[in-house]
Amino acid sequence: MKNNLIKVDIFDNKIGTISKEDAHKMPILHRAFSVFLYNKNKMLIQKRAKNKYHSGGLWANTCCSHPRTDNIIEDAKIRLLEEVGIDSPEIKELFTFTYLSKYSDNLYEYEYDHVLVGEFFGTYKINKEEVEDLKWIDIDKLANDIVNNPNNYATWFIIAAPKVINYIKNKKQS
Repeated sequence: MKNNLIKVDIFDNKIGTISKEDAHKMPILHRAFSVFLYNKNKMLIQKRAKNKYHSGGLWANTCCSHPRTDNIIEDAKIRLLEEVGIDSPEIKELFTFTYLSKYSDNLYEYEYDHVLVGEFFGTYKINKEEVEDLKWIDIDKLANDIVNNPNNYATWFIIAAPKVINYIKNKKQS
């Protein structure tokens, strides 16, 4: 079951499971999550390991993966620990979106993505099999870099990051 993903409809209703390989070859809509951790006006972003099956070497949010159960928050916390050594931060769902990206003739990402955010002040430890680098970046500098260097970032990150940046800015003002 570890390589099975949750197959969903466009409203995120579970309609079955599918192997990770088949979901990415067809494409098949499946559930995913993207975790964005921030500290004041900085976001913790990761450079994906080069050996990833797609988007290797690109910058993305702190952690992203596929939930294995209906408890997306708990599954995200497990992946945060596995990928970046962050143990049980407070995170919440901010929004969801669906996207389709074609990486090659037989490699797609078609996801119903749950965007999770949390304020984080602790330490991290990179799992080099998953993550090449991890860094804090000022959100204004990040916003500017996404505009000027979009090819440095993963597809889903470019879609979600502006909304997360606005959330962080609005939270600081309140």
